[in-house]
Amino acid sequence: MRIALYEPEIPGNVGAALRLGACLGAGVDLIEPLGFAWDDARVRRAAMDYIDHVEVVRHASFAAFRKSTAPQRLVLFTTKAETSLYDFAFRPGDVLLFGKESAGVPADVAEACEAQLRIPIRPEVRSMNLAMAAALALGEGLRQVWGLD
Repeated sequence: MRIALYEPEIPGNVGAALRLGACLGAGVDLIEPLGFAWDDARVRRAAMDYIDHVEVVRHASFAAFRKSTAPQRLVLFTTKAETSLYDFAFRPGDVLLFGKESAGVPADVAEACEAQLRIPIRPEVRSMNLAMAAALALGEGLRQVWGLD
């Protein structure tokens, strides 16, 4: 499985996703433009020395990303989805896509995804932190794929 971040804006979230990928063996795709300079010290601070243990691939655009990751199934996590990640059957090659913090993904990107999932949260809150959402999603996906109960 891989984690893909669409135009991420907060370096700390990217750093946390890199550390997550390193710990759980998932590569991380970054779809540009990024909302910060790649050499931002805040990315390295959040990722710590784990950045050397994760495969990071930067893509100039969503089209370049899809060309690189096809034919893997693209699974979008969005607050607009009806299906819970807990009611979905993950596969080993799934790419878990998360939109930018302020706006998610545009409609054409959402339409290009084979599945759209939501993480159930309390109705009085809007959304979950990007890195925390990635951790929950990747954890559930790997639990299913590895057959852990």
